[in-house]
Amino acid sequence: MNRTVPLPPAAPLPADREMYRALVARDPAYEGVFFAGVKTTGIFCRPTCRARKPRAENVEFFPSTSAALHDGYRPCRLCRPMDRVPRPPAIVTKLLQAVEADPTVRLTDKDLVAMGVDPSTARRRFRAYYDLTFQAYQRARRMGLALREVRAGRPVIDVQLDGGYESTSGFRGAFLRVFGKPPRGARTDDCLLARRIDTPLGKMLALADRRGLRLLEFVDRRGLENEIAHLRRRLHCAVVPGANATLDAVEAQLRRYFSGERLKFELLLAPVGSPFQQKVWAALRRIPPGVTRSYAEIAAEIGRPGAQRAVGRANGSNLLSLVIPCHRVIGADGSLTGYGGGVWRKRRLLDHEVRSRTLTATSLPLPPLSRRPAPSP
Repeated sequence: MNRTVPLPPAAPLPADREMYRALVARDPAYEGVFFAGVKTTGIFCRPTCRARKPRAENVEFFPSTSAALHDGYRPCRLCRPMDRVPRPPAIVTKLLQAVEADPTVRLTDKDLVAMGVDPSTARRRFRAYYDLTFQAYQRARRMGLALREVRAGRPVIDVQLDGGYESTSGFRGAFLRVFGKPPRGARTDDCLLARRIDTPLGKMLALADRRGLRLLEFVDRRGLENEIAHLRRRLHCAVVPGANATLDAVEAQLRRYFSGERLKFELLLAPVGSPFQQKVWAALRRIPPGVTRSYAEIAAEIGRPGAQRAVGRANGSNLLSLVIPCHRVIGADGSLTGYGGGVWRKRRLLDHEVRSRTLTATSLPLPPLSRRPAPSP
């Protein structure tokens, strides 16, 4: 049974103008809502940072610290945006200081021992505090800096050497896993083309080839690198920055979706999955915007009653967020359950769809009055 679920009011990431006002005013009400990256310094801050405020054109906003790190920014030393309350343990602070002393250096277990730090303790304490592994933090900083340099037009070999990579293949592989960089001589037709797209709920990564859209995910989704590697193995191709008609359509239709203008997507899709997964994903696409179904209802619809767990696994392996709307599937008790992009996004997406449908319905013209009474039910 379809359900339209009324949700508590929840707004997406505020407009840039509103966030900049909050940044200048150091408004504590926006703590945790966004992080501000300063383009001229390469630093990202909390909304309440006491540092001198940059001009509006020199600021971009992120929904999470992970998104800011992967865009090449480093944490501000004044407001310490990655810190929680209370302050981080001394061992975590020591690790952060070691990374920031030279972000291009990869600290190994041997290096940590030389610093007087037990590697296993360091990994455990860092992850417990930041919900991010120390290795992932180092990789995000190195690759973020590398991306910034490549965007600025520096030769790849120079970026490779400055980043501490003696091996060209090692640098190419690391860069490709996060952002995508073609091997020498690769033909564009044999590649997955990549584009990062800004949305009110954070940056998304879209991958497409001539067959259609292969992946659309929020860039801070846990396991995104593994998903990209899985696609590369299945399709035997490289991932490169580029453009095609599918990526242009994705960006345009995402803009209309988040504006509430049109909630349905009409795109050329090429999801990679088993026949069972394809059946589940097709059923998900039939759920109207703002409406939810349970795993059991999806299982019954595809002729596999009782296969709720298998449906749940297929739902979780969907790589086309929003377009194949796995956010519209909920638990049997009405709970939102898990979502790869975060439960907070799932709630905001459903709320956005409910509100957009309501506004669209109330703005439609009334049908003309009939001279005959409506038939009795």
